[in-house]
Amino acid sequence: MSALVPRKSSRLVPLLMAVACVLALAAALVSQHAFDMRPCPWCILQRLIFIVIALLCVAAAFAPSRPVRVGLLVLTFVSCGLGVASAMYQHDVASKMYSCNLTFADRIISGLGVESVWPAMFQVTATCAEAAVSLLGVPFEYWSLAMFALLGLGAAALVLRSVRLGGGQRRD
Repeated sequence: MSALVPRKSSRLVPLLMAVACVLALAAALVSQHAFDMRPCPWCILQRLIFIVIALLCVAAAFAPSRPVRVGLLVLTFVSCGLGVASAMYQHDVASKMYSCNLTFADRIISGLGVESVWPAMFQVTATCAEAAVSLLGVPFEYWSLAMFALLGLGAAALVLRSVRLGGGQRRD
């Protein structure tokens, strides 16, 4: 098989990772609009990170070459790390603050102007303290953290697999 055309399995995993991101976003929207779990700036920042990861995964699935695919997957892994860090910060610091105004997340969201582009997805409607809720006894941000961690493991596994196969005869 040509090195320029990845095998189906090389496309499937990043596409499944992108679908997982879309499902995480859908769960956030259902939680927000059906169950009134209003998002704070850190929640919205995590939504943006899920979108970035999904786009990187789709791009990796259809990358024209292994080096491009590996680069996109490394960026995916780094983005997952940023997602984990934002979820941890939300839980450990931001959820104990009454206001998230002018925090790092708030400045990014305001700077990008995403609230005006898609308010149903990106409008901040709660303070960090108000957004500190649990789902099945687990803080909501930990669910997000778990998804980021799983996606990061997937990206790391794909990078390692691709690098390991790069030295051999088999091309994906």
